[in-house]
Amino acid sequence: MPQLDVDGATLTYDDEGPRDGEPTPLVFVHGWTANRHRWDHQMTHFADARRVIRLDLRGHGDSTGGGVRTIAELARDVLALLDHLKVERAVLVGHSMGGMIAQTIALDHPERVERLVLVNSIGRMAYSRGRGLLMAASTLVPFKLFVAANIQRAFAPGHPREEIRAHVKASADTPREVVMTLYDAMRVFDVLDRAGEIQAPTLMIHGFHDIQLPVRQMLRMAKAYPDAVVRIIDAGHELPVERPAEVTTALDRFLTAA
Repeated sequence: MPQLDVDGATLTYDDEGPRDGEPTPLVFVHGWTANRHRWDHQMTHFADARRVIRLDLRGHGDSTGGGVRTIAELARDVLALLDHLKVERAVLVGHSMGGMIAQTIALDHPERVERLVLVNSIGRMAYSRGRGLLMAASTLVPFKLFVAANIQRAFAPGHPREEIRAHVKASADTPREVVMTLYDAMRVFDVLDRAGEIQAPTLMIHGFHDIQLPVRQMLRMAKAYPDAVVRIIDAGHELPVERPAEVTTALDRFLTAA
């Protein structure tokens, strides 16, 4: 389990697959309160043919650290890892908050991004009334209850309860300071007006039943992108675990498209 020390954090990552330089490496970035294992299906599928990298963001999974208050700071962690691994250019794949990180890198360092894949992510945070009330009440309820309410809402109706409980437990293991400061970072995230600057071919995969980041918000973002393909899947916000094979298929087709 390789690790890298970056600005007071120890980042845990996986780096698998061939190192011959072709094709361009895939880099997977997970979302809020999640970890690198969101991408297990994609790692297994792609690592035979190309280099595949994923990490636990600081304060998540097997990584340590906290204190960051902006999405840009998380983007710098990802870039520090890529620099350490001597990866000059990559296909960035980000889920939810990970997609915000990927967009930040694509805007600030376009030379580092060959293609961009945004899974259940948006360019400007706009909460539904229900989630806004939930977040406003977060300081009034026990932390684990707050996390459970958020994670349960992330899955489409009918998803196996035992899987949801496992993800709730894993998310609740994320330190409260990390959870709440990154919620604030997402709340003010807004690159929608700059979306037209992203020239990298982009795939947007979204769950039709996503009530965390509703599909209409993603479609608003897609209109602003110069070169975007949209794929809607019958699932909720947690596409990498709700429909892993469909995410992999959509990504595979995007990567092999002319």
